[in-house]
Amino acid sequence: MVVLKSLHPPSEGVRLQQADTTAVLDGKRLGAGTLFVAEAHLSWFDGSGMGFCLEYPSISLHAISRDLGAFPEEHLYVMVNAKLDDEAEAEQLDKASDDAGEDDEESDSDSEDSGTITEIRFVPSDKAALEPMFSAMCDCQALHPDPDDADTDDDDYEGEEYDVEEAEQEQGQGQVEVPTFYTYEEGLSHLTAEGQATLDRLEGMLAQSVAQQYHMAGVRTDVPSAEFEDGMEVDSSTIAGQFDDADVDHW
Repeated sequence: MVVLKSLHPPSEGVRLQQADTTAVLDGKRLGAGTLFVAEAHLSWFDGSGMGFCLEYPSISLHAISRDLGAFPEEHLYVMVNAKLDDEAEAEQLDKASDDAGEDDEESDSDSEDSGTITEIRFVPSDKAALEPMFSAMCDCQALHPDPDDADTDDDDYEGEEYDVEEAEQEQGQGQVEVPTFYTYEEGLSHLTAEGQATLDRLEGMLAQSVAQQYHMAGVRTDVPSAEFEDGMEVDSSTIAGQFDDADVDHW
């Protein structure tokens, strides 16, 4: 039997209140009622004031389902990491008494191994309300982040925290090694033998490339000089009148 309790509807932090919404819990229809999406809890109440309340950290999944093959009506699907019935509640009470003398670590392990879930489908009469219902749940669930995720993030970070103020103080006291910058001449004096050989080879390749002469239509490019700023001059080997018009006899 599904657990329905006499509860008071939330009065604060209500993001959405959707009337005429049928709740289906593990395939059992509970009838039409009102869904309350509040910042603290997700709750549903029937016409008599009986209902149930869900903690957001216990909700592992919620989504809009439009697959009519899985369920005959479009609805808001919610998966809860717990069982909401009388038998499950009795089992939880018995287990709590049996585990009273055990360590918390073992209790958490047993809880994870149980793997009990509850599937709840909220079916509003107005299917246009599905999107607002889903958005309101997203906003409220974001207010309750999973603490296990935060612990995982802390475990993944193994580096030391960088203290900016401490680094600045050490730098002011000369305890921090500051990168050294050199001018061109100073840099040459700090080159290794291998670096100097590489530099000489590159400079030789550059000089050879610049010294090449290209002859095009009696014009050549030579090493730039102050006299020819563009590096171009007329080739002296060009024969005078080479491009003069040929003499033509006119009859």
